[in-house]
Order: sequence, then structure tokens, then C-alpha cells
Amino acid sequence: MDAINDPRTGLSDGAPYDPHFDPLVADCGQGQRYAPTYWVDTAGATPPDEGPVIGDMDADVVIIGAGFTGLATALFLAREHGIKATVLEANRAAWGCTSRNGGQGQNASGRLYRTQWIARWGVDVAKRLDREIRDGFETWKGLVSQIDCDAQDGGHLYVAHRERKLAFLQRECEVMREVFGYDTRMLSRQELQARYVDDQEATGALHEKEGIGIHPLKLAYGYLKMARAAGVKVYTASPVTGWDARSGSHYLRTPGGTVRARAVGVATGGYTSQGLHPIVRNRIMPILSNSLVTRPLTRAELDAAGFKSTTFITDTRVLRFYYRLLPDNRVQIGSRSAIHGANASEPRHLELLRAGLVRKFPSLREVQIDYSWWGWVDVSHDMMPRIAQPDPAQSIYYAIGYGGNGVSFSTHAGRRLAERIAGKAGSHWDLPIYSSPLPGHPFAPFRRLGQQMLYRWYQMQDEAA
Repeated sequence: MDAINDPRTGLSDGAPYDPHFDPLVADCGQGQRYAPTYWVDTAGATPPDEGPVIGDMDADVVIIGAGFTGLATALFLAREHGIKATVLEANRAAWGCTSRNGGQGQNASGRLYRTQWIARWGVDVAKRLDREIRDGFETWKGLVSQIDCDAQDGGHLYVAHRERKLAFLQRECEVMREVFGYDTRMLSRQELQARYVDDQEATGALHEKEGIGIHPLKLAYGYLKMARAAGVKVYTASPVTGWDARSGSHYLRTPGGTVRARAVGVATGGYTSQGLHPIVRNRIMPILSNSLVTRPLTRAELDAAGFKSTTFITDTRVLRFYYRLLPDNRVQIGSRSAIHGANASEPRHLELLRAGLVRKFPSLREVQIDYSWWGWVDVSHDMMPRIAQPDPAQSIYYAIGYGGNGVSFSTHAGRRLAERIAGKAGSHWDLPIYSSPLPGHPFAPFRRLGQQMLYRWYQMQDEAA
């Protein structure tokens, strides 16, 4: 059945999309329509699911969240461990981070660079972590190759937006080559312009071959179809409104009934409600990321802007811009801007993106913007994700905290989360992203105040000559 038009929800075409939702102050609702993203408008029909929970039921394993991580976890539980999971989604499949990101699949996860891995954990652990992230990228590539998701395989360009950033990129390039064995290389401004893009801010770039741009919602719909074909049940418009544990079982209350399970995996990303469960409260800092997509550009406009490649790009700002040319010749660009959900729709946030687009590509000053949206990114307090069972006494597991680098690694995180739930041993479990819970923060109630101050500082630093 098609949950979007399910008369049992009482929502007909769905509850209105709330553009001001903020996970620190509210629950994410029930059965909301998708955000008005380019991805939603071009993904095609939403695949069928089970609709909402309409009575009490038993499940072996429940996964909360039907985005990349949740769907991948359920898929691997079924395929590799013979466990048919039940997925509970508050709104619609891939409603949150998964349908609002930039579609940049990098060989990375979390906010730290590989030089920072070395500084934090030493060379040996950093090399093992790199192998795990590489394995994750291969896991993801394997699924991408099976799904029609507009894949653009051209690697990743890390562009120096100021001359002073070139030394940083050069150091990263050397470490990736000499320590981790990657075929990375530095590009001069002239080579970048001749082969890839004429970004007017760029003073050079680091190119890494590992990177694929994708249509994230088409990919997620592929995951959903695969998971259901493997026996997974996906219930939409079914938020978890209460959670009790007794006699070795979890009782998850939804508006339509209570689901009893022996184990629960949390895969709610930046849309993790503070009230979901104490084990995830204050464990991430949700950060808003804004995006826009232009109308399709003509050949003359592409030439004037200097687009010669669909390789996706990130610049070296702390409040970075990420951008690329889409298969239908539109330009997508995103960055950080709003602090609170309450003011996310203020025009100044869209203007920040417009200004960034024009600084990079002055010829696009008057181009029409066809899509604008924003969504929450799950940033952990130590900038790295966790795929963990935070309390060995409780059969609760989570995979959260990608920090904006979850498009590819979320799939492997789902595979590892499935292994944890299935009780599988592995030498990788002592790696930092698996061996400890997400850290809390002693000043959690004041995080937004600190974020506002940091953003002002970052903006000054980013734009300094």
C-alpha cells in the first residue's frame, strides 16, 4: 500500500511540512509531507511501504528512522543475518537528512581530517580507521551500482578559497599520499579552471579520486525497495512517542499502537528528538544546512561560468560551501547559516547562498533559483560518528553523528549496526567510532548561544584575506 495516501492516517495527502521544526525543542511530528527539495521533485513516485502502525505488534528488532542508515541497517540485517527488522518512521521514508543533503558521497565520515586522526589517535589507529572508512566507501559503491541514482563518478575537489589555505591542502594531500596511499594531487588555479571549474574564489585545489555525486532520494528509494523485498517492514507516519523497557523487552509506543521488541537500533540522525530516549539526549548538536538549486543552465551559461566537469566541490571555509553541477545542468550549492529552526525561513539565509554562488560564478548573478530548502545535520560533540551499543546492559544501539559526511558512510554504518545488533564479533570493534558512546556536553543547554558566537568568528576568519 502507499502510505502517502493511506486513509487510515487521517492525513489524506499528509500533514503539512513544518519548515521551522527544531529537534532541540520539538518532536518531528507525524506523517509530514517532504521538504520542498529538488530531490523530492525529481525522484519519482515514493515506493510503497506498510503505512502507519495500526495496532500492537511484536518485532524481533526495531529500527527507528527510515533514512540511509535505518534502511541500510534493516537491509543488512535481513541479507546477512536473517533478521527481518521492523522500521518505524515518524514521517515518510527518507524524510529527514536523507532527502535534504547535497548528494556528495565522499570517502570520509565525521568532521575530522586524516591529519587530525593522527593527532588524536596516532598513526596506527588512523591507518586502521582509514581502512574501515575505505571499506565503507566500497560498501556504498556496491549499492550505488545497483540503483539508478544519477551517479556522477568524478572524485572530490577540495578548493582553497583563499591563498593562505593552500598550505593546509598541500599538507593534507601529502599525508593522504604518503601515510594512507591515496592518489591525491594538488591542482593549480590554472589547471582547476582548465579541467574542472572556473570558481573565481579558487586559488588551487586538492583532488581525490574517491567520490561520487548521487541523487540521494533515488538512492534511498532503492534501499527501501531492496529492504522490503528482503522481508523488512517499514511503517511510516509512526513516531515513537513513548519508550519503556521491562522484562527484557522494549515497548515503543506510536499513535497507532505499541511495538514490542528485544532490541532497538536508533538511526534518526539530525532529527533525533531530545525526548526519544535518555541514551541519545544531548549526544549530538543539530546544525542547519541550507541548499539551493538553480534552473537548468544553457550551454552558453555553462561556458560563461566555466563548468567543465560534474565533479563535486567543497571549499576550505569552516562554514564551507559545497556545490556541483547536476546531470540536468542545474547548479546546487549549500552551506551553514541559520541557528534556530524558528528563523530558518528568513530570506537572509537564502541570500547568503546566493551571494556565495555569485562570488564563485559572477555570470550567474541573475540566474533563477528554482529550489531552496534546509535540513538538520547530526554533528557529534567530538566531530566523529558512533556506531555503538552505549550501555551493555541495554539492548539499544545507534549509528549517529556523521557531521555532514554521511551520504556514503551511513550505508556502512548500517552494515556495522546490523552486526552489532546480531551480536557478531569483529576486530574493528576497538576502533574509536565503535568502542565508545557519543560524548555528552557539560554546557548542552547553552550550545546554541555558543554556536551563534562561533559562527560570527568563523565568518570573520573565513572571509579574511
